[in-house]
Amino acid sequence: MPLHRLRRLRDSGAAIAFLGPSLTGFLLFYLIPFGAVVYYSFIDTPIQGHFVGLDNYRLLWDSASFRKAFVNSLAFAGAGVPILFAFSLALALLLSGAMPLRRTFRTAFLLPLVVPVASIALVWQALFHWQGALNGLLASLGLTPVDWMNSRWSFAVMVIVYVWKNAGYNLVLFLAGLANVPAEQKEAAAIDGAGPWRRFWAITWPGLAPVSFFVVVMSVVASFKVFRETYLVAGAYPNDAIYTLQHFMNNSFQNLDYSKLTSAAVLLAIVIGAAVYVLFRAERLAREAEE
Repeated sequence: MPLHRLRRLRDSGAAIAFLGPSLTGFLLFYLIPFGAVVYYSFIDTPIQGHFVGLDNYRLLWDSASFRKAFVNSLAFAGAGVPILFAFSLALALLLSGAMPLRRTFRTAFLLPLVVPVASIALVWQALFHWQGALNGLLASLGLTPVDWMNSRWSFAVMVIVYVWKNAGYNLVLFLAGLANVPAEQKEAAAIDGAGPWRRFWAITWPGLAPVSFFVVVMSVVASFKVFRETYLVAGAYPNDAIYTLQHFMNNSFQNLDYSKLTSAAVLLAIVIGAAVYVLFRAERLAREAEE
């Protein structure tokens, strides 16, 4: 056997050996369970179930609570992702410069990545509770307290929690992207008279394109995973404005309504997959247009 083929087999064997445990875990804990979920979404009951086709999906869509949760989830992603992206990018631009207390601010925004979710929920509950710190501040100023979690403000509160929790992760990505933007180009543009805004759009923004795409994809996925914070702060049946698909599926699981649970899980996976596909297509078209 030729030497180059032996080397290729050796490299392939090493790659399989390193990837094997991860692939096995993905197969056992993600792919096979999801296949079972898809199967259960087409039968009436998990035990000795009969094939019912798309009946579970029709019943699911006829559910007013599901439609409300579906619309709320899309609205949350549509509002939260742009705000998170803009806030994280602005924060990275500030912290990448000669800003006082840079390390302190970086640490402050990275803390949500390591703090347990239960602790985060307690902090926000103490802040936005009817007798919490924020209403105490409003009362001291002579203003009327607000029932933050049981009013139209609950949606804004959860967007703030989502941004605060995920900004640190995006901040790390943007800082890494900014470090790869050539400083010589920005210095040359400054010498030529280009202002900060012009330098950002002409040099910094194109250099951040790959990182920005990844940040948007991860932010979209994270927006559909917001549940524990809302559940711990507002309970299993929160205000209608923040009743999302995660609440619907959790309540379906507690009620042992597996047909709705599995159908909703499949639809959620389809929505996330479609959103990611659209983002990939948009990124590819933008890259081809630049070339």
